[in-house]
Amino acid sequence: MNETSSKPGVTGFMLFTLLLTAAFVALGIWQLQRRTAKHELIAALTERLAAAPVALPPPQQWAALTPARDEFRRVSFTATYAPLPDAMVYSSGSAVRKDASTPGTWAFLPARLPSGEIVVIDTGFVENTMQERSVEDRAVQKLVTGTPVALTGYLRFPEEAGWLTPAENRVKRLWFVRDHLAIAGALGWGTTAPFYVDLEQPVPANGIPRPGPLDVHLKDDHLQYAITWFTLAGAVLIAFAVWARGRRQSSAGP
Repeated sequence: MNETSSKPGVTGFMLFTLLLTAAFVALGIWQLQRRTAKHELIAALTERLAAAPVALPPPQQWAALTPARDEFRRVSFTATYAPLPDAMVYSSGSAVRKDASTPGTWAFLPARLPSGEIVVIDTGFVENTMQERSVEDRAVQKLVTGTPVALTGYLRFPEEAGWLTPAENRVKRLWFVRDHLAIAGALGWGTTAPFYVDLEQPVPANGIPRPGPLDVHLKDDHLQYAITWFTLAGAVLIAFAVWARGRRQSSAGP
């Protein structure tokens, strides 16, 4: 009677173990797939960052540009910084610029192409832990000369705000996410390109704002995560085997 009544419990525990093991194995496989995709992305970004700059695509091609295919492509073009309010985007430290690892802001300015279109430029890093608007104004005002400038940089695409992203401070013209389209709408920059340009050069005489080359280092812990999930799957199976063996021995009795 006891053996019969125990079978549903053993069967249920076995099914739970198999489901849990399958879930852990699936998570491990998913991490390996993400690792493969991450390595492909790293290879693509490394190639783009090392490539010689090409001409900025003409406006009629902008709608076809995508982050997957075009993010971090180096481009060169001539534009004139527009006499419009600039914006600052807060940074606690950059993952793509080794020389910008401290808190500060990225200085975003609109620039007009010879054909009239507006392209937003991230002109570089401004070290400003107190977020003083006067410091930022002094940093960018000298860039707005009315003279065309030859620019080289990287195509970037707008970020999305997360649940914990603070709201912008309109008084300080301070944002906390690199969404140049939202910034342009708020500050009256008009219609802009769907991308912005992370400036590499030229560097101002005093180095502020500080543009520079990008060096992308994407976090790649997927193999460790996969090993962890596979180890958990094995541990669950071993635990069930030990439990089942002990139960059989107990049922056999002396």
